[in-house]
Amino acid sequence: MGNKLGIDLGGTKIEAIVINDAFQVVERKRIATNREEGYDAILQRIVNLAKELIETGNVEGPVGICTPGAIDYQTGTLKNSNTVCLIDKPLQSDLESALSLPILMENDANCFALAEAILGAAKDYRLVFGVVLGTGCGAGIVINKNIHRGPNHISGEWGHHVLYPGGRDCYCGNKGCAESYISGTALEAEWKALTGKYLRTTDIIDSGAYKSHPHWKDTFIENFGRALANVMDILDPDAIILGGGLSNMDILYTEGRDAAFHASFSENMVTPIIKNKLGDSAGVFGAAMLGDYI
Repeated sequence: MGNKLGIDLGGTKIEAIVINDAFQVVERKRIATNREEGYDAILQRIVNLAKELIETGNVEGPVGICTPGAIDYQTGTLKNSNTVCLIDKPLQSDLESALSLPILMENDANCFALAEAILGAAKDYRLVFGVVLGTGCGAGIVINKNIHRGPNHISGEWGHHVLYPGGRDCYCGNKGCAESYISGTALEAEWKALTGKYLRTTDIIDSGAYKSHPHWKDTFIENFGRALANVMDILDPDAIILGGGLSNMDILYTEGRDAAFHASFSENMVTPIIKNKLGDSAGVFGAAMLGDYI
């Protein structure tokens, strides 16, 4: 086994790492995405970055790509990327042609869950539900150190299970999805509607601003708990790992955990709800691991 290259394609930055068989970082580099320059420019930036690290890092293919958004695994295209110019473009095949290496593309939540299950906070657990809770609401499922995708490649999309039938419109076309209630975007919109001011969800909690509108916080915790309880009742994971910007809020591991346990089917829940260990690096580590744990 040789060194592996993983690339995290984000909306603002592209990060690449080369890891060895012991998961140690051999090379690492981060560049701006510059998404305003369009698809061809981004493609060339990825190609240049990959070629540089393949050469200096003694990489053996395939190359793993981690990116937000849904991936059409039949065509290798992105369906709802935050970098709009990438949507429906043949990114996978274009990269394979440019690099003459197989390209493995994976959703960022799956890469997060894989990295945490191999290296991070969930490495001692068999069935891991890895949550990415921030601007959006996603998750990945890892079983015995391998990503579980399902025949339709929608496994882990808990952000789009319905909490409130007939509820808020969701960009996916349905109504009442969990993401429309517990994502940072949804919570910040609620706060602005209440107060007329924009604050980040983490700032609302950490500063204690929510105390002027306790219902906002109580509803958030209730919805978070119900959303996780639905997962626990169906999947009964060995551990739930929280990632994304909202995972830094301590309240999720106390009041949020209690709400999830209260809403679940069992009266004696023992499922650990744990903060991630790898932080923002989880996605790029997971991408580098795709060739061995796909």
